[in-house]
Amino acid sequence: MNKDTYKPAGKLRSGWTTGACATAAAKAAVQALLQGNFESSVTIRLPGGQEPTFTLSRQSLTGDQAIAGVIKDAGDDPDVTHGAEIVVTVKPANAGAGVTFRAGEGVGTATLPGLPIAVGEPAINPAPRKMIDEAVRAVAAEQGQPADFEISISIPGGEALAEKTMNGRLGILGGLSVLGTTGIVKPYSCSAWIHSIHSGIDVARATGILHIAASTGKTSETAIKKLYKMENSALIDMGDFAGGVLKYLRHHPLEKLTLAGGFGKLTKLAQGHMDLHSARSELDFTGLVDNLAKLGADEDTLQAGREATTAMGILEIATERGLALADFIAARARHNVLDALNGETEVEVCIFDRSGQLVGRSGEDS
Repeated sequence: MNKDTYKPAGKLRSGWTTGACATAAAKAAVQALLQGNFESSVTIRLPGGQEPTFTLSRQSLTGDQAIAGVIKDAGDDPDVTHGAEIVVTVKPANAGAGVTFRAGEGVGTATLPGLPIAVGEPAINPAPRKMIDEAVRAVAAEQGQPADFEISISIPGGEALAEKTMNGRLGILGGLSVLGTTGIVKPYSCSAWIHSIHSGIDVARATGILHIAASTGKTSETAIKKLYKMENSALIDMGDFAGGVLKYLRHHPLEKLTLAGGFGKLTKLAQGHMDLHSARSELDFTGLVDNLAKLGADEDTLQAGREATTAMGILEIATERGLALADFIAARARHNVLDALNGETEVEVCIFDRSGQLVGRSGEDS
């Protein structure tokens, strides 16, 4: 998901997760392996009871190996994997082995603890594994055969696509993850982004990191990384989803959280918004100017603030007049963050300008 993508108006079309596509391809390949031929389409059952039908993008049956592919349709969601081909290769496994999984081309491997899969395992999450396992066992039972199969999942071009995700800092190397709990992609639900935030917090905890930094963008992330000399696994690409970070930390606390961002985004947080996207929350300019009065601004300064057209314009006016507006906003944002947490996490808020210079701070070590 591109956090700068705006949700279009009107009714939007849902799509299918990578896990659902992999399940369809796996079922088709197992059917072909046991029946000796591919069917024209394949229908699977999702955890919620829905039964979508998929057509195959490729099919191959040679000896004891069957290969099937499905093109992922994420609907109207700006999913990075929309249009990618999910390819499953199925081979018989040793008797009693059950269903085992392998990472093929473009599917990553877990290298850090804290993920829902063990280190060294292919990045195929538990829910897709369960969907695939159930589909394969059902096909095998229909044919009176044991469900002993090696399932290899590939996503051609997946390693390049993974560079657009947070997989690298989560320790998922070599490609994408196969995700999806329901099998359905709800457009603009941001589920993949929130999942990465939660996984980042889990990986930090599992690797002994006590202090994480959640940033709204690349400029603030680069700046906070330099300030604290942080490793990548301590950095959370929060984007606009402050609420997603705080809700998870409330139940999975760490020792310290630094929230880093630009003045406009963190002003929204100071004003009580937990979703910082411009399409989903609006900055209160009147309230921001009122803060100048609380800092002792004279009427000329207040009038200049009222005439400003951007939050940064108001900040520049405050800075010229020696008013610590950014520190004030950082303190208000920190207050809201502390309210959203359970008291077990120390909180700091850092505000950076567009050049990455620290302009406001609250809660730093004294």
